[in-house]
Amino acid sequence: MEKNDIYVLYGQRPREMMQKLLNDIKPETLIKDKNALIGIKPNLVVAREASSGATTHPELVEGVIVYLQEKGYQNIIILEGSWVGDRTAQAFDYCGYTALSRKYNVKLFDLQKDSSKTYDVGGVKIEFCDKAMEVDFLINMPVLKGHCQTSMTCALKNMKGCITNKEKRHFHAMGLHKPIAYLNKLRSADLVLVDGLCGDLDFEEGGNPVKMDRLIAARDSVLVDTYVASLMGFAKEEIEYITIAEKLGVGSGDLNSANITEINEGVRPGPVLPSGKVRALQKYVEAKDACSACYGSLMHALHRMREKGTLRNVSEKIYIGQGFKGQCPNGIGIGACLKNCSKNVMGCPPKAIDIVEFLENNQ
Repeated sequence: MEKNDIYVLYGQRPREMMQKLLNDIKPETLIKDKNALIGIKPNLVVAREASSGATTHPELVEGVIVYLQEKGYQNIIILEGSWVGDRTAQAFDYCGYTALSRKYNVKLFDLQKDSSKTYDVGGVKIEFCDKAMEVDFLINMPVLKGHCQTSMTCALKNMKGCITNKEKRHFHAMGLHKPIAYLNKLRSADLVLVDGLCGDLDFEEGGNPVKMDRLIAARDSVLVDTYVASLMGFAKEEIEYITIAEKLGVGSGDLNSANITEINEGVRPGPVLPSGKVRALQKYVEAKDACSACYGSLMHALHRMREKGTLRNVSEKIYIGQGFKGQCPNGIGIGACLKNCSKNVMGCPPKAIDIVEFLENNQ
């Protein structure tokens, strides 16, 4: 498998699909040492089932483990750090990974509890977890899905699970795009296996899954993210962290030079397009360096209010994000960062239901 290759496989049977995909791309040709420490990095941002469109299907990870073990690789681990506000250990249990660990004797590493070191990447300091840096071959298994702040999330952004909770907050304070790109300059995946079975194309934490029935494999994180962006209707220039990562030399965003192989193109499913729900809701919000969990709760709350017909009653601007810490803007504050607001929904992050109740009762 070459750096400019992208493989796509369509279907509805996760483990069988993964076995077929790996048989075609032959990752063992990339891992010369049978004793290499192989790290599998899924997306377990929250403790929700894969069917919600938020997390990597455990059957896909199972397929990878079985394939590698049959090829003689036994030093395999699964590592992840859920987003701030959720516990990785709970996600491991709820999403089926604890059972996988026991069945195949593969250790789980909770990166929220891992030690870390700070690295200087072109002037950007990044606190990166030690276990993620220790692995010899990193398999990144993101979910193809939307994101309410960066429009999409796939290979490049999924590496954010390899940093500490403190650093995740710092990333949002830096504006997300630049630090995501520099993070991948520090450590990028050796192989990307994208779960494109049923991602939520609007919200990172799921709830509105779209059936897409596909897996995507690539070695270049920039290239595969550019491809995924194109599937979702975005030019790579619209996803800032892709273009920054390309300029940093993380990979290539040139789809014209990519070798795209659809293994079974005759069964290609429908298009992969976000609904536009988030953009319609953002007009109510003034955000500045907001963390994903907090911002996601707010978007879900506003979406629920729109469904109920109560959103039209919101007349004040809603403020959210670390950038407003210590300030008292004239409106409604969301989260602990805006505790100085006379009208405030506390929490770090606050629950969507609490936001709904507050907004409906304070207009």
